[in-house]
Amino acid sequence: MNIKIDSQQNNEEILVHVAGEIDVYTAPRLKEELVPLVGGENKKLTVSLKDVSYMDSTGLGLFIGLFKQLKQNDGELKLIDLSDRLKRLFEITGISNIIHISTE
Repeated sequence: MNIKIDSQQNNEEILVHVAGEIDVYTAPRLKEELVPLVGGENKKLTVSLKDVSYMDSTGLGLFIGLFKQLKQNDGELKLIDLSDRLKRLFEITGISNIIHISTE
């Protein structure tokens, strides 16, 4: 139940690298870190999930909430470096149809 969050911000562009598990125990901490970053207009948030070993529905809900907040303020959310398992989770739930997901 560990999570590590590193972020770099350059004007409206924000890159966040998440490592560990995103679940009911760690999602509140992740939310606490990410929500303040996406306040304001035209923010572009890119989240690398390369080192995320597990995610449950709490994590999915968190990313949907961030997507909605960014969209309201003409911003963008992009998820990158997903494992096949995480990519499949987003595909099965249909979230990959609304949130930009890249395996690059």
